[in-house]
This record gives sequence, structure tokens and C-alpha cells, in this order.
Amino acid sequence: MTVKLIIAMPSKNRNPLSPKKLLLTKWTAVNAINKQKHFLVTKVIAPDLPDEKIEFVELEAVINNAVQRIAWRDLTNSELWLQGWK
Repeated sequence: MTVKLIIAMPSKNRNPLSPKKLLLTKWTAVNAINKQKHFLVTKVIAPDLPDEKIEFVELEAVINNAVQRIAWRDLTNSELWLQGWK
């Protein structure tokens, strides 16, 4: 008897990230930013109006606590960011 194991791979077209679940996630910049590669999402920026969508997050560099604000969708670009610390 042969058993086949099928593993479902996530679609590359699907965006598994949700801005509401990004808080305290870890990210690695593909290209260092001011000699910084490892970042932590420390704040999800709430929109001014409650009907608007979340657009920005704050990233804090692990090495020196420098903070920068970016559009959270930039984190989905694998040419710029990798999830986790690599």
C-alpha cells in the first residue's frame, strides 16, 4: 500500500499578512538600512478616521533602537524585507 503525502504550499499571489497582526513581528532588511538589518514592528499606526484602513507601521532597529515609519505593505515585498531575523 502506497501513501501519498500532499503538502499545500501558500500561493505567491496571496497576502498572508494582516496589519492588525504585525505588532512585535521580526523583520530583516534585504539591504541594510544605515548598517541596520534586524527590525521589530513596535507600533501599528491607527488611521485618523476609524473607517480608514491601517497604512503604516513603525519599525525599530534592534541594534540601536532607531525608529522609522513605513507602509506596512512594503513588508510584503521580498526584495526589500524577509520575515524573521535571518
